[in-house]
Amino acid sequence: MGTTWILIADSSRARIFEKKGREKNLQEIEDFVNPAGRAASNELRTDERGRFYGRGEQYHGHTADPSVFPVEHENEMFSHTVTKYLDDARKTQRYEHLYLIAAPKFLGLIRGNLGEEVKKMVEGELHKDISTLKSREIEAYVNEEIDFL
Repeated sequence: MGTTWILIADSSRARIFEKKGREKNLQEIEDFVNPAGRAASNELRTDERGRFYGRGEQYHGHTADPSVFPVEHENEMFSHTVTKYLDDARKTQRYEHLYLIAAPKFLGLIRGNLGEEVKKMVEGELHKDISTLKSREIEAYVNEEIDFL
């Protein structure tokens, strides 16, 4: 059956659990933390909006609205960190199967940043934020919701 990884994530925390073969127990093998994921955009903003000064009246003296709010940018960067870890682990054959359980918006970021080879390993997804549960609660939830055990 091989090794299965289960990613449990939201925008501020991502945890990876491992299940080897037919074992019933899950073991937490990685815990990523992103404190900025729960921050408000105004808490992350350090400068004023960008200013464009250029030739012609079109750009002179205008301020630019951010195209992406700071918290969204932090969440995107966090999802890149997590998906890079998953891809690096795939390259070293640390797992054969992957399940994704994440808050809906963050699951979309994860999906968008997964490499094609990692996407092929995804066996299932759940749109649910259980990242704050204790390890045993996650194990019970996974055993109940996923039919691989």
